[in-house]
Amino acid sequence: MAANRSPAPLVAANSTRPRSNIEEAAVEDYSGELRRKKRIKYLLYAVAFVIFQTGIIVLFTQTIMKIKTPRFRMVSATFDNFTVGTPSSPSFDLNMNAQLGVKNTNFGNFRYPSTTMYLYYRGSQVGEALIPKANVGWRTTRKFDVVVKLSSANLTSNSQVLADDINAGVLPITSQSDLRGKVRLTFIFKKKKSSKMNCTMDVFTATQQLSNISCK
Repeated sequence: MAANRSPAPLVAANSTRPRSNIEEAAVEDYSGELRRKKRIKYLLYAVAFVIFQTGIIVLFTQTIMKIKTPRFRMVSATFDNFTVGTPSSPSFDLNMNAQLGVKNTNFGNFRYPSTTMYLYYRGSQVGEALIPKANVGWRTTRKFDVVVKLSSANLTSNSQVLADDINAGVLPITSQSDLRGKVRLTFIFKKKKSSKMNCTMDVFTATQQLSNISCK
């Protein structure tokens, strides 16, 4: 009789085969590659965020935070007690109701103290008016009226030039003033700004009107 042989032991299907050094190295390389890709991705996210933030800051500083000088102008005027002499006796005595405007294009209020507006006839002062202190809202124009008396009583020269102007029916007038205030963009951010008025205009004696207003 043939000898009884014990059957060979079966290897379980789910038994774990020990990994070789090559396989372990491959797994480590793969894990390292994943970590590197994650680091690169996070780095790209950080760079993109910094670029985005920088763009927002630049846009903010070039638009909202960029402070411009408000504009101070003579807008119009009417007259009361309009008295003008003759070319043989040249003089004038006018009450002018002037409308002024302060245009603030900033994203913050413009606040200024009281100041004075001076009016000149051919370089000689012929009147002045008080500009009261005020606050101009952001991106708005404030218009207000002042009364000023224009008189040739203090003119000591140019009588012949005044006579020629009266004969021509036009009195050239210049207005000058300076608003030295502050623009407030936030509760803590302020910047001093000086808005200067320098306007030329013509008073037409026949129609008693102010025309040809030009401001620099």
